[in-house]
Amino acid sequence: MSGPAYGGQAVIEGVLIRGQRTLALACRRPNGSIYRYRETLSSALQTSRVAKLPFVRGVVVLWESLVHGTRMLMRSADIQLEDAPASEKPGTVGMTGALVAAIGFALLIFVGIPYATTQLLRATVPSSTALNVIEGLIRIALLIGYVAAISLLPDIRRVFAYHGAEHMTIHAYEHGDPLDATHVSRYPTAHPRCGTAFLLIVVLVAVVAFTFMPRTNLVVDLVARLALVIPVAAVSYELLRFGANHEADPLVRALVWPGLALQGITTRQPDASMIEVAVASLEEALAGDAEAAAP
Repeated sequence: MSGPAYGGQAVIEGVLIRGQRTLALACRRPNGSIYRYRETLSSALQTSRVAKLPFVRGVVVLWESLVHGTRMLMRSADIQLEDAPASEKPGTVGMTGALVAAIGFALLIFVGIPYATTQLLRATVPSSTALNVIEGLIRIALLIGYVAAISLLPDIRRVFAYHGAEHMTIHAYEHGDPLDATHVSRYPTAHPRCGTAFLLIVVLVAVVAFTFMPRTNLVVDLVARLALVIPVAAVSYELLRFGANHEADPLVRALVWPGLALQGITTRQPDASMIEVAVASLEEALAGDAEAAAP
């Protein structure tokens, strides 16, 4: 594609799309109508030359995606509960608490457990390098196993279907096709710029980054691993960007294939109503960007 890149994420019964200067959200309301929302996107990538530098931009995008994605996820949850009694709504404090708990759980599963497991092997595997490689392999297995396990939950399967609808809609836009269910449904649910592929790249890069780290004690080792998260994410973003920009190259396609394969779990084939929501979100992003670019 030669135009600007659009991306997004699935939310509860909907899709979030990040445009060049617009953040757009579309959700299916409980009554069947589509909720549409857009706001002007304020990003450091628009105002700072430093933020646009390679290995810096990845950290900026990751942080902004986390902030905006969490906020719009909360909004999508509010849409599903807009007719519910106030006593049944979790509120900002409840949603924030759930987010903090989720982050803590993720750190425990993907950082704590692999490290603790390999520590138990120190008596039989004295090499720190070998332990670090085993730790990385355990982390990869946990990521794939966790994603596969939650994909069995009906509510998560619906989110994954909206995830597929988001990718298919962006494919159609990038190929210049009309944004309707007939044309969008022709495209695959996997996309090379997907956050799922990014997560896998992060884990693989972390395996390499952690391999030659010495092991001292629990506190130092865990702090070192957490400190490397930012540079690992920065490198991973550049690799993801390179793969997306050279997806026609056979060698690059072979290298990004694992990320596309993992999307076989994190995406599902959407129905026409889900595609309609994804299209609505992209339309809002395009309309907002057009207004922002107008004199």
